[in-house]
Amino acid sequence: MRPTAPTTHGLPAPDVEDYRPHPLHLLDRDWTETNCSVDAWIEVLHTLGLEPLAAAAFTLSADFEDPHWSLFKFPLADLRFVFGVEVSELHLWRPVVEHVREQLDLGRLCTVEVDACYLPSTRGLSYRLLHMKTTIVPGLVDPVRRRLGYFHGDGYHQLTDDDFDGIFRLGAHHDPSAIPPYVELIRLDRVRRTDPELVDRAVALTRSHLARRPPDNPITRLGDRLVGDTPWLSGQDLDTFHRYSFGTCRQCGSNAELAAAFIGWLNRHDRPGTESAAEDLAQVSAGAKALQFALARVVRGREVDLTTILSAMERHWADAMTTLADRYGA
Repeated sequence: MRPTAPTTHGLPAPDVEDYRPHPLHLLDRDWTETNCSVDAWIEVLHTLGLEPLAAAAFTLSADFEDPHWSLFKFPLADLRFVFGVEVSELHLWRPVVEHVREQLDLGRLCTVEVDACYLPSTRGLSYRLLHMKTTIVPGLVDPVRRRLGYFHGDGYHQLTDDDFDGIFRLGAHHDPSAIPPYVELIRLDRVRRTDPELVDRAVALTRSHLARRPPDNPITRLGDRLVGDTPWLSGQDLDTFHRYSFGTCRQCGSNAELAAAFIGWLNRHDRPGTESAAEDLAQVSAGAKALQFALARVVRGREVDLTTILSAMERHWADAMTTLADRYGA
């Protein structure tokens, strides 16, 4: 392994103490986190000096894929089209830590599938409690000091010592029978940091994703599923509820909130006129949060009426899509 300090092409390893996350991860939002993939990419793009909202049109084609809302991600083709970021699977033939360190020294990043049990950024959720799959993007790997800086959740974090061994399955955590994790290579040498066609690219993706939006109202199908599940949910524990609501309320709500932010960005950088769509999507986000609280009461044995919340969410979703389709011709 090379002894040089790990850096990336145009991306020095961030300082954990001074790191400032993207505004999408500030505390005044309905959902400060979406899912591990989207959150990590938001911060990686932000640190690269790129605006993640410019590539967020994919939120407009999200759907309810029974039994859960789309686990939405930045499509790799969209990242290439908007920013010139190239992503491909990395072939692993050595220990993962060696591959990641080498790629950093070559000016590249990696997404790495890891066990959240060893991520301090999940403290209170899974850290040292539960073994759960999640995705991180390392920004610094120091095998000598057993130190890792990584993008995850709402920012950039650091772990050391036994957590380092746990993430990379080293030392006492080594398991020769374990299946290698999924790792992606992120090439940054073709990134367009200044692009006069950025807004045009975002508009093109808006048209494309609107053309791929569900032919009906996905909130209706989500609501039917949630109402049908309430008898079952009333007999479950809180842990089951949290896992259930992550794939339903949280993914629906955080997708809508990110879509609202994207439309707000379009209004500022393309042309105004779809402010009402941004507001409607923000209302879908707020409704999903209210829905999550209502379902939590179901778990506690209370009776709730979801109809009012769901009806408002359906209406706002429909209005937003109508406004956007009228403007962007899809």
